[in-house]
Amino acid sequence: MNSPIFQLLILAGIAVFLIVKLRGVLGTREGFEKPPATLPATRGRKPALEVIDGGPDRDITDHVPDGSPSARALTAMKGVERDFSVAEFLKGARGAYEMILMAFDKGDLDSIRPFLAPEVQDAFAAVVADRQAKGLRIESTFVGVADVALKEVTFDRTSREAELSVKFVGETTSAVRDSAGQIVEGSTTAIKRQRDVWTFARIMGSDDPNWRLVATSE
Repeated sequence: MNSPIFQLLILAGIAVFLIVKLRGVLGTREGFEKPPATLPATRGRKPALEVIDGGPDRDITDHVPDGSPSARALTAMKGVERDFSVAEFLKGARGAYEMILMAFDKGDLDSIRPFLAPEVQDAFAAVVADRQAKGLRIESTFVGVADVALKEVTFDRTSREAELSVKFVGETTSAVRDSAGQIVEGSTTAIKRQRDVWTFARIMGSDDPNWRLVATSE
């Protein structure tokens, strides 16, 4: 056989062998295949976490029943003053309760005057004056608040005045001393619980951030 023809046949045979082997590797893909680095979004699939517009405001429903008059009043208040928070209000009310209660016992009404409505201020002043006229003074210690809860909310859309009634269960020690310093009522060590319902009011959207105590009851 001629040498060039023989070499050509050998090269052709090698080429056929390589093509067959290559097709054996690439011709069919079976079994596990690594997925692409990124998957296209599936049309219609919802995210795992979804915020539903118009859902209940937990800052409201955590404190009053959903759909109640108080809940509707709070919603209207937030419409006027969007950064209003019920939770933050109750935290402030707890602090105001202690501050006002202790100032009243000490007869120091000047320090709490900005937080009292005129009617409440006059009522407190009358009690303090009567106490002083009798030579009595109160020695008290604030222990804490066992419970604080929002009881009722009203909102006047015309005047934008909001009133929030809050129930407190306070724990204090309280003793009444006469002019000689003798205890005539109470105790300096025994802790007593007292229940109060205080109503705070404010014009929503006004520049004055202070809530004022407008009514007290048990």
